[in-house]
Amino acid sequence: MNARQWSRDLGMGVRFAFTGGREGWVRMLLTAVGVGLGVALLLLTTAIPTALAVRDQRNQDRLDYTYGPHRPKAADTLVISDADSTFRGSDVRGRLVEPEGPRAPLAPGLTTYPAPGDMVVSPALKRLLGSADGKLLRERLPYRIVGTIAEPGLIGSQELAYYAGAKELAPRIDGWRTARITHFGPSQSSRQDGLDPVLILLVLVVFVVLLMPVAVFIATAVRFGGERRDRRLAALRLVGSDSRMTRRIAAGEALAGSLVGLVFGTVFFLLGRQLAGSVEVMGISVFPSYLDPSPALAALAAIAVPTAAVLVTLFALRGVVIEPLGVVRTARPARRRLWWRLLLPVGGLACLAPMIGQGRNNGSFNEYLVIGGVLLLLVGVTTLLPWIVEAVVARLGHGAPAWQLAVRRLQLSSGSAARMVNGIAVAVAGAIALQMLFAGVQGDYTKSTARDADRVQMQVNLSRGLPFGSAAQTFAATKGVREATALGSTELGDGRWSADKGPEHTVGLTVGTCAALRTVADLPSCRDGDVFAAKGGERDTDVDTLARPGRRLHLNTSDGTGGGPDVVWAVPHGLKQARVITGPDGVKESGVLMTPAAVSGRMSSALTGAVYLRLDESVPDVHEYVRNTAARIDPLADAMVWSSTELSHKFTSIRTGTSVGAICVLALIGASLLVSQLEQLRERRKLLSSLVAFGTRRRTLSMSVLWQTAIPIALGLLLASAVGLTLGTVLLKMVGATVGVDWASLLSMTGAGAAVVLTVTLLSLPPLVRMMRPEGLRTE
Repeated sequence: MNARQWSRDLGMGVRFAFTGGREGWVRMLLTAVGVGLGVALLLLTTAIPTALAVRDQRNQDRLDYTYGPHRPKAADTLVISDADSTFRGSDVRGRLVEPEGPRAPLAPGLTTYPAPGDMVVSPALKRLLGSADGKLLRERLPYRIVGTIAEPGLIGSQELAYYAGAKELAPRIDGWRTARITHFGPSQSSRQDGLDPVLILLVLVVFVVLLMPVAVFIATAVRFGGERRDRRLAALRLVGSDSRMTRRIAAGEALAGSLVGLVFGTVFFLLGRQLAGSVEVMGISVFPSYLDPSPALAALAAIAVPTAAVLVTLFALRGVVIEPLGVVRTARPARRRLWWRLLLPVGGLACLAPMIGQGRNNGSFNEYLVIGGVLLLLVGVTTLLPWIVEAVVARLGHGAPAWQLAVRRLQLSSGSAARMVNGIAVAVAGAIALQMLFAGVQGDYTKSTARDADRVQMQVNLSRGLPFGSAAQTFAATKGVREATALGSTELGDGRWSADKGPEHTVGLTVGTCAALRTVADLPSCRDGDVFAAKGGERDTDVDTLARPGRRLHLNTSDGTGGGPDVVWAVPHGLKQARVITGPDGVKESGVLMTPAAVSGRMSSALTGAVYLRLDESVPDVHEYVRNTAARIDPLADAMVWSSTELSHKFTSIRTGTSVGAICVLALIGASLLVSQLEQLRERRKLLSSLVAFGTRRRTLSMSVLWQTAIPIALGLLLASAVGLTLGTVLLKMVGATVGVDWASLLSMTGAGAAVVLTVTLLSLPPLVRMMRPEGLRTE
């Protein structure tokens, strides 16, 4: 068989697809839509690495903290302050800027800096501030909007960001929230930490799990209209074609549908890319320009999809006998063999077995074995499900008419029913395994903050030198605040402080009212003007050394750049003793405690205040009220909501990306299943009309369609749960984590799969009702 004959037969099939009349056009359109949805998600998936890389590069380009040595004021310097905030769970990136010369570095996305009192904002922030939902945030940003930040200065279309003009920022330079810079972007000494082996394993498994259902859907879509197509192929045998030529012509028809599907997929992708610029999923947004597929991967998809269409069609026709007078498909098919179907999952386990127990300390996981093993296990779902459906429905007994109609239909075409739910089963199996893996390793990426969130719900850090006592009173009067406790802090040393060298011995200094100090120490008695040496913390050595009456100690007034006056304090002779307790921040630290009357004016300027708040969290937007108060007191205040634990940023990013991908895959599942269901109903249109003409109730037929969907999906979800649990167990053993089943996640995943199928079935009922008419028997 030469290539010329192959191309001729495939070309004939392509012509039949385009010239086969209304029936051929409908069949090709269904195939093209199904393939197009899969291609669109393939293109989207190939574009995700590029989008993430662009987001990361944009973020790197606008970095404004170099943490370098102190820089003097010059024509090319800019003083910039971090004024980040949060509004109803969304991050707000804020910067206060003060250019100090004509050559001050310009932030990406800006053409000029706003004057003091003005700000330029991102388009999303501008929309929010102009809406009723942004009223509270508008109170926090008392600046006049004079422009918008261009795309190069943002990492996403829905990012909330602003640059506000300010003055007198130089005295606030502290090397932490305020700095003098000469350029944007990472410094020479900065570096990006790589992912550890477990996170790399997570990324590999995520991509395989998200892409595998797409491949299954494409393989299913090219088989739409299979039964009617096979009956038409009998006519080709009647006019002289042999069986091999007939199969090649059928493959050509599938090739035509896949080629049109590539066009549809490209259109769907372009529409989806534009839509992506206006939505935010799990806190992630992108610009349409970010979603630029890799040319090599896009070319691979353009070649792989038509090739898969031809191969799948030839494989599907291997057991169909097409004769000149008909297709031998109504006879009882041979029973499916089980042994070779078990080889795939067993082979997958064999690929993953060598890495069991490797953990993160024995090098990286073999990426080829990981991808191969996960692929084989998930492909095993698609091969085992037809055998299970066939074996189960063959043993189903009698029942109501709707049940009997459904069971008989499944017995005659169990393969079609299994193909319809294969994608769901693969997606659910992969999702269960991922949930187990995420749950198993989450503890490794979760660290305790030592904070008691029942004791304090928010903490507000103020700039150095601000009167934190009066700030506490302002916070106490804020809506939703039950109690506000303010403490000022700095350090004491036996020598002068400088940027490059500190004293040999140091001890912490905490200042507050008697009530505030009792939150960090057990005081014997207290009145304003008292000073205490508090012991009992993790380190007491320096307290014994430094807290001696008459000793002169130096306050840490350094601003991080070597500046700051030398403030000296003499330890009073009336020093009292106290025992420290765990403070509001979860720390039990020895040090010197002072009440406000014992603090001189020069000492007050060296103190950094923190206000700890107990809230009535039943008050709506209580966190926003606190942040607004903090912004009025200090535009650079850092308001934090307390939690007892915090997750690694990289781990959270991977899990968020997985959730976004899973939502896209579920959307594809629903759309593809709906197309598949409509195609099957279309093929059975005359049969449904015949049953109605003979008196079958529409309710009975509708229930039979529901049963035809419910039985395969129930079997598919059971198989998916078994495979997902197996894969999840192996992955947990690979990373050395304790094997456990997150039953809530397992039930939610299977429930989501069942909900998608139920929704698709309900959406297909209106077309079903229209098809159940005796007029459907009319033939032209």
